[in-house]
Amino acid sequence: MTRQRVIELDQPVNFRDLGGRQVKWGKIYRSAALNEMSTRDMVTLAKLHITVDCDLRTSREQRAYPDLLWPGARLVSVGLYAEGERFEEKHALLRFFHHIPVFDDYLPSIYQRVLLNSHSEEAIAEVFKELLRLPEDQALVYHCAAGKDRTGVISVMILMALGVDDDTIARDYMLTDELYDFSWKKQHPTNEKLSQIIAKMNVTRGEGPAIKGITETIRQGWGSFDKFWVKRLGLSKAELAKFRKMYLED
Repeated sequence: MTRQRVIELDQPVNFRDLGGRQVKWGKIYRSAALNEMSTRDMVTLAKLHITVDCDLRTSREQRAYPDLLWPGARLVSVGLYAEGERFEEKHALLRFFHHIPVFDDYLPSIYQRVLLNSHSEEAIAEVFKELLRLPEDQALVYHCAAGKDRTGVISVMILMALGVDDDTIARDYMLTDELYDFSWKKQHPTNEKLSQIIAKMNVTRGEGPAIKGITETIRQGWGSFDKFWVKRLGLSKAELAKFRKMYLED
């Protein structure tokens, strides 16, 4: 199998393999919206053995711009954002019982509020459940509209579950901005070019620290991702061990 970070498609942008860093290739993909695809795009996704499409958008977005499904694909609606519900519903109690950090910057505070919302936690858990029951010869894609914020939250959670270091997680998050620059030029970077871009990223500035809204909230509030997995996502230790066995390279 060719290990290609960015999958070149005619219409969807920011479609890429989450593999590498010790994560298995060809199993988990992330993307922007999948409501516009050419026939060739759908053939490509079918050839990648992607059988599960997790749509993280709101029900309104999904109705207005429904995904196009390729042969063998199954749509799973897992809107990450709560609709008609306050994000801060449990913040006071959570801060009382846990050491939840406070962020002055906009993005990390938004990601934190999404992370601690009961609706969002159920959606995150549902993505993990889909990955846990995915057959060995199949793959899954998750996406939102632009493939950055909601898709980014899920990516951080998956990479944390697999023990990927924070610096690498931040670089994966920031790569979206670079790929949109390429999409405007109707070009797709080679793996070599992509490696050069990633190497030049300064994750201590700009949007790099945004993911701390997730990583530090989990670590300071619960001590480790493993505890958050059980206490907030409602999944078992055995399921976490299975997840790592399924998606980490030997």
